[in-house]
Amino acid sequence: MRLKPLAQVLALAGLLLGGTALTMPAMAQEKTITGGFDVGPGGFPNNFNPLVATGGFMWLKTYFEPLVIYNAELDALEGALASEWTVSEDQLTYTFTLVEETWHDGEAFDAEDVKFTLDLARNAESGSVFAARLSAIESVEATDERTVTLRLNQTNASLLSVLAQVMILPEHALGEEDVANIANSDWWSTEAIGTGPFMFSRYVTDQYVEVVADEDYRLGRPKVDRLINRYFENPAAAVSALRAGEIQFTYVESDDATTFANDANFEVIEGNSFVVNYIGFNQMVGIWEDVRVRQAVMHAIDRNAIIESLYGGAAQIANCGYVAPHLVPEGLNEYPYDPELARQLLAEAGWDEINGNAPITWLTYYDSPQAANVMAAIQAMLAQVGINVVPRVVDVPTYNGIVYQQENPAWDEFALVYAGLQNGPDPAGINPGLNGSQLPPVGANIMRIEFDDLSAAFDAALGETDPEQLNARWQEVCRVMNEQLPWGTMWVANRYGVASTDLVDFVWTPAPAGGPYADHPELWDIE
Repeated sequence: MRLKPLAQVLALAGLLLGGTALTMPAMAQEKTITGGFDVGPGGFPNNFNPLVATGGFMWLKTYFEPLVIYNAELDALEGALASEWTVSEDQLTYTFTLVEETWHDGEAFDAEDVKFTLDLARNAESGSVFAARLSAIESVEATDERTVTLRLNQTNASLLSVLAQVMILPEHALGEEDVANIANSDWWSTEAIGTGPFMFSRYVTDQYVEVVADEDYRLGRPKVDRLINRYFENPAAAVSALRAGEIQFTYVESDDATTFANDANFEVIEGNSFVVNYIGFNQMVGIWEDVRVRQAVMHAIDRNAIIESLYGGAAQIANCGYVAPHLVPEGLNEYPYDPELARQLLAEAGWDEINGNAPITWLTYYDSPQAANVMAAIQAMLAQVGINVVPRVVDVPTYNGIVYQQENPAWDEFALVYAGLQNGPDPAGINPGLNGSQLPPVGANIMRIEFDDLSAAFDAALGETDPEQLNARWQEVCRVMNEQLPWGTMWVANRYGVASTDLVDFVWTPAPAGGPYADHPELWDIE
């Protein structure tokens, strides 16, 4: 029996979430797709500002657009608001030709909007997480209404990949705002204006966000009238809503994915997460200074056992920041499970005097049952060698508030973290979390890692202009990471989504940070 479309369900009854009535707009016979688009590690619920987004791009891209974007396979870049682009021979000048489009309020989109956005994104005062990643840009020039030229002060092989996440913003709507106040403006959640296939409609606090079809979208009017992004406390709540027919899509944990495998009403979508999960050692906390302590942590953890028992084998051990074979050199230390060696390394480092059995806060934003089980297993393994970690789970905004705090950070509150950072499709994705030039607030180096050899390896890879030498540069980054252990890299796991078979031409890719990528929501339909 096929599930009823949400519009019919809503006509019969109100929705309930966590025992609280969920008021939703009446939709008559309009076509609506509802999903948990911010559920899971690729989401960023309650964030509406793409300049500060560390996730949630699948949803943000329904109404904002970047200049360029990855295809759904995450193996090539294509145009979005830029119809084409060229790069000079010395790779220091990028020229973009823009499409013809209007903002959702009817104003014309042009090159000045691109210049405004990139200047804003390069300005750390705006709260932008892209400031350091765009630091190679020396100037942005709107040479005419349809042309933008970027001039760099040094080559940056990852520039286009970074630009794929920079959503272009309207100068006429935000240009008069004080830069320091933009991040906290209520504009983002009340009257945001984009160029995408859907237009921002409403946000009901902690319940849902709604966008409606843009009748004049350049690639054609969307096939459905609206999209609704429901918020859920955890993936299990979203799974319940999916089974009940309240939503048509959500991210799911691997153990839930197996329960949908033989259900004709649903399609299970599986893919590489392109995210390395890691244990981060806060370098502002002295207990991790000796590399032997970091090595001991690695040897104390049975990564193979965790992958088999808690991931069902659907993950690959990472001995540096990525696992792609062409980026991983031979001869790496694989840090096999060896608790006796871990105890020996701790003794040599003087662990009893450094910290002993004192509790160490282990902070994470992963709030799923699977992540809880993973952390509990690692906690027990570390305890066996004399390292006492105490997991603390918080939501993403709280986590970011702690690790990015600039005034008198409480280092002990995140002496250790369990987190993830994208390692593909461009390997430069891990640079913001590890390069000494990427310390907050300009970058995402939340563990305050300032290892000279590692930063030099990243800089060499980012500045490499010879395609034949590029893989070797990234292999050197991998080798240094493996040797110096700025992070304890664990694995790269698969991720899963489940979609109702009522959906037509629906595309989901388990992309890091939720993308963005060319999923063409204007083509999504529902039977």
